[in-house]
Amino acid sequence: MRSTVDKGQLDLERFRQSGLLVRAGEAIARGDGYFRGVLDALPAAVYITDADGRITYYNEAAAALWGHRPKLGENQWCGSWKLYWPDGRALPHDQCPMAIALRERRPIRGMEAVAERPDGVCVPFIPYPTPLYDSTGELIGAVNLLVDISGRKHAEEYAQRLASIVESSDDAIVSKDLNGIITSWNRGAERLFGYTADEVIGKPVMILIPPDRQNEEPEILARIRRGERIDHYETIRRRKDGSLVDISLTISPLRNADGKIVGASKIARDITERRRSGDRQQLLLREMDHRIKNLFSLAGSVVSLSARSARTPKELAAAVGDRLAALARAHSLTLVKPSGATDTAEHPATLHALVRTITSPYEGRNSQDKERVTVSGSDIPLSPRSVTSLALLVHEFVTNAAKYGALSTPNGHVDVHCHEDNGELVLTWRERGGPPVNHRTDGEGFGSVLTRTAVKGQLNGAISRDWAPEGLTIRLSMARECLMS
Repeated sequence: MRSTVDKGQLDLERFRQSGLLVRAGEAIARGDGYFRGVLDALPAAVYITDADGRITYYNEAAAALWGHRPKLGENQWCGSWKLYWPDGRALPHDQCPMAIALRERRPIRGMEAVAERPDGVCVPFIPYPTPLYDSTGELIGAVNLLVDISGRKHAEEYAQRLASIVESSDDAIVSKDLNGIITSWNRGAERLFGYTADEVIGKPVMILIPPDRQNEEPEILARIRRGERIDHYETIRRRKDGSLVDISLTISPLRNADGKIVGASKIARDITERRRSGDRQQLLLREMDHRIKNLFSLAGSVVSLSARSARTPKELAAAVGDRLAALARAHSLTLVKPSGATDTAEHPATLHALVRTITSPYEGRNSQDKERVTVSGSDIPLSPRSVTSLALLVHEFVTNAAKYGALSTPNGHVDVHCHEDNGELVLTWRERGGPPVNHRTDGEGFGSVLTRTAVKGQLNGAISRDWAPEGLTIRLSMARECLMS
């Protein structure tokens, strides 16, 4: 609805244009007080001067606008304390619109000025100074109507701030009429959809809607006509280049001054990255679920197989604990390290890294100042899938070496050499410096079952052992493709 201030200004404009203001001013200037009551009751500031610009009359509205009461017959041209142009420059009283009107003997229109009150409050206003003449045509003074436009200025400033916010928003802000025709388009909309404002204003919003979603717009317009607001409506829209974008829409009815719905405003936010993040999160959760289930299954297998060769609960607990610890160290290699990490295990899961990680408890030098474990030859990256099988195999090698072989004596050492051969990766485990070697077997124990399931079933390989007098040699061949995929 139109404000009462607007209605009051319209009534004043009709009063001014009717000529009653000039007739009242001329009557008062002649000493006729008939119209004084009319001007006193007028809600706008009115004052009258003589031909020299000295103020001879002002009403209460004028005194309120100026913030003080000037002395009649002394103050000239305007009763304000200080005057300024709209741009802030000082406006001398003898150059104000009233002074110009008297000097040039003509009405002054289309000017604005700012009056500063003694208390420092500034009031923007529009003056309407009009010369007054007697019956012989002699200039007898002027009457001035001052229209306070503070409300209008505040509204303009508010509208300007609002426009700046809309224009600088990262979100796309668009308005349309009830026929779906685009009426405004901010820079956020340009960035999101690729169209400039000139390209889309006046065109139907349907150019943004993919063919399979054309039914959405009539339904949205119907809800807007009913005065409904639509919050966070997730959908897909089409850019200028034809690509599709996931967006979240908030749509509100637009009303005119009479409160009638005349269109809608839309705020569109790109949620492509949020959707991708959600998809990645779901993928990660599924992967975690899969891995956790696999770990529980693996742990169960380790316990079950270890129980076959363990003679006492204490021995079983120790064997299971050692094997799970080895798996934990090996799987730490598969974690992606953050940038800038200083962890020594920053390298990816490779064959050499895995062997060094599993044999790390036996690092150092023996009594002959030789490294206890050396790793050499070809090195390849390992997939997370192959890490588990290899970690358990190498753990069995090093555990047996620590119990019965080269790592059970102060002089013993192990050389691990890797080389590639016709699509296979061959790992040779050679122990030297240990006690005399006897041909051993653990029956259908953990090692035998592991060899059958891991080497043959998972790594598509083979394993052989040579119990030479100088030490055990294990030759493990594996399909290179199985290790990396």
